[in-house]
Amino acid sequence: MTRLHLDNANRQRGETGWRAWFSADALKLLAHQVSVTALDLVFPPQCVHCQRVGSFLCPRCLAQMETAPARTVPGLDDVRVALTFEGPVRSAIHALKYEGVKRLAEPLALSMVSTLEDTDWSVDMVCPVPLHQRRVRERGYNQSALLARALAEHMNWEYCEEAISRVRETETQTHLNAQQRRENVAGAFIAAPAQVESRCVVIVDDVLTTGATLEACATAFRAAGARRIYGVALASAVFADAGMGVFGTPGLP
Repeated sequence: MTRLHLDNANRQRGETGWRAWFSADALKLLAHQVSVTALDLVFPPQCVHCQRVGSFLCPRCLAQMETAPARTVPGLDDVRVALTFEGPVRSAIHALKYEGVKRLAEPLALSMVSTLEDTDWSVDMVCPVPLHQRRVRERGYNQSALLARALAEHMNWEYCEEAISRVRETETQTHLNAQQRRENVAGAFIAAPAQVESRCVVIVDDVLTTGATLEACATAFRAAGARRIYGVALASAVFADAGMGVFGTPGLP
C-alpha cells in the first residue's frame, strides 16, 4: 500500500471516529448539558428545603437526611428503604413529585444505591410503580420512573417500564388508613407474563407508607410468574399514630 493510500485510510478512520463521537445522541446530550449549565449560571438552583443557593440539595440538608429503619412488606422477598420521610427528604420528594424538579432523581437515587450495598439480589429487571395514564398526563412524568431509571443505570440493571401497568385509577391514599389503602389498590395492577415470567424483579416506589402499593404490585408480578420480587423505596413514612395504623404523610399519597 502506498503512502498516499495509508494517509487516506488513516484520515477516513479518523473521520469515522469523529462522526461517531459526534453522533446525534452525543450531540443531544452535550447540548442538554450546556443548556443546563447556562441556566444554572443565570438562575442558580436553590436548595428545595432551606433555599440556599448553589444546588437543589445543599450539603447541610443532605447531612440531615436520616437512614430509614428496616421494613417488611407482604409479598416481597425483600425490601430496602433508603431514608426517613422527614425534613429535607420530605421537601425533596415534594419538589420531585409536584414541582417538576426532575433533576433531583439522580442524587436521590444514589441514596437507594447505598442501601443496596449489602444485598445479594439476583436482578433481571427494574420496574417503577406505575401511575394511571390520567395522572401521567396531568403531571407529565412518573416520579418513581425517574428514580427507577437512575437506580437501574447505577446498578447496571435492565430497566423495563412496560412490565407492569395500572389498570384501574385509584383514590389518593393520603388520608386512608392501612386497611383502606390495601382495599384501594387491590387489583389495580397487572404484570405482563411475557416479560416477567421466571424473572427476578425489583419494583421501585418513592415513599413506602403502609406498603399496600408495593404489596399490590407484588401480587401482580407473582400472578404473572415472577420468580423473585424485591422492593426499593426512597423514603419510609413515619408513624403518626401507631394505634390507628396511620402514617405521618400529609400531602403525599
